[in-house]
Parts: sequence; structure tokens; C-alpha cells
Amino acid sequence: MADIFSWRGPEDDQVLRQASQVLAAGGLVACPTETFYALAVDAGNETALARILTLKGRPASKPLLVLVADKGMVGKVAAAIPPLAETLMARFWPGPLTLILPARPDLPFPLTGGSGTIGVRQPGLALTRRLVEVFGRPITGTSANLSGQEALQTASQVEAALGAQVDLILQDGPCPGGLPSTIVDVVHQPPRILRAGILTAAVLAPYLGNLVAPAPDHDLG
Repeated sequence: MADIFSWRGPEDDQVLRQASQVLAAGGLVACPTETFYALAVDAGNETALARILTLKGRPASKPLLVLVADKGMVGKVAAAIPPLAETLMARFWPGPLTLILPARPDLPFPLTGGSGTIGVRQPGLALTRRLVEVFGRPITGTSANLSGQEALQTASQVEAALGAQVDLILQDGPCPGGLPSTIVDVVHQPPRILRAGILTAAVLAPYLGNLVAPAPDHDLG
């Protein structure tokens, strides 16, 4: 079973350095977010990405979103940041808003699914954000569950469901659960909400103008 490490703040950064070493070696870390547990690997490691897809039973055609420590890291995965994305980042990051941006052409296929776009979020939970900062490059943020099954909220749930296939589990208390992050496509015009989540259409409407209804089958989790 996977080791479980608790993080209580910056004084526990040694824990995050250990997790970063796991990521750098191509390993898989389960970490909490402001919604549910996520499966994190180095977003640039194709072998590690394939491991996630196999674990989840997820087709490579469904993109994997990535988590960044800050706006400055977005350029590692996005070819450009449209003006609307700049506005939304300034207002809603860090937080439960995933933005669909034009992808760099050199990204591994599982991050884009061949779409030419990439889903990016700066997580609201301090532990997860600090993990990406310590690691120094984007990590995946796909939900820690088998495809089609319920998302997980606690380290013990992750251990029971996936412990034999995860190298390390971080914990900082249970995740809140509830709705997932809201996904907004700012590449196409007009902008589209691809997945309804914590941030509602009413909250986003002043920034997005003419909204296109969410596509219920869109999945980056």
C-alpha cells in the first residue's frame, strides 16, 4: 500500500520534497485539492501519463488537465494566454476554475487528446499549490478514481481504492467534495462553459458575455 504523509504547512515542506522526488522519478502521487483527491504525475512524462490512463481505465482521447503553481507556469503548457483568460485568472485564481487554453505543440498527447488545447488550473488548496511550486513544473490534476466511479475525498478512501497503484498519498484533512471545478473554454468564440461546477454561469456571466450552454459529457477529471 502507498505511504500516507500529512502536510501541516510550510514547516512540512520536506514532505513535499519527498513527493517531488516521487514525481521526478515518474511516480504517482495522490494529493487533495479544494474539491476532491487528484492523481498527480509529471505532466511532461509520457510514461507516467500512460500509467494514469491505465490505472483509471481512461481513453487517451480524453485530455488530462494540469495544475500550475502560478500564472507564470502557464507558459510551460499553453502556447498563448488570451486576454479573457488573463482577466479570469486575475479574478478567480487560485481556485476551482479550469481554463481551456491553446496548447503548446510539443505537449504529450494525453494532455490534449489531440484537441490542440490544454486544461489548466491554479489550485486553491495551499498544499497542492505548494507541491507544484516545490516540484517546479506542471502536474496532472485528474480525479483520483477509476473512470465512471465516484471521486474520493479522503486519504483512506484513496488508499482503499488505489493504494496498491499509487506511490504516495498526501493528506491535509478531507477534501470538501461537492461540485468539481468549472471548466471554461476561452479558445473558441464565444467562450463556453464546458463543465458546470463550483463557479456558476451567473458568477461568470459578467466576464464571459454570451455564454454557450455546458456540454454535459465533457470530462477532464
